[in-house]
Amino acid sequence: MKEKYPSTMAIRFLEKNNIAFEPKLYKYQENGGTSHSSKELNVDEHIVIKTIIMEDNNKEPFIVLMHGDKSISEKKLARIMGVKSVRPCEKNIANKYSGYLVGGTSVFGTKRQMKVYIEKSILNLEKIYINGGKRGFLVIINPKVLVD
Repeated sequence: MKEKYPSTMAIRFLEKNNIAFEPKLYKYQENGGTSHSSKELNVDEHIVIKTIIMEDNNKEPFIVLMHGDKSISEKKLARIMGVKSVRPCEKNIANKYSGYLVGGTSVFGTKRQMKVYIEKSILNLEKIYINGGKRGFLVIINPKVLVD
């Protein structure tokens, strides 16, 4: 029997583009982050990828994908991007840009198209768990599809 899962903007994007994925539902916990989801799904937090909506000093939004057990160096990222500074968007702004609620933000099917910055080592993994567009819902995909 096929597992029931939400039909989010992200899922519709994956299906439309024929991207293979495996849905994984778990009990969401407010502010639990990748630490919680990795425990719920019994997987290494390193392969659970966080999706962060950030903005530069000109208030231009972008997406950062990072290993769940790592943090983003804002100074290093700003230097790479050639801007003065970067910071995570406030929750209501992030929700507006992405079309998702923080905690359920997916890189796929966002309301506004944004540049995506991926921690390079993510692409070396065999598979990743990444948000499927709803709190408590991840999808397993091959990270190579992120480049496409």
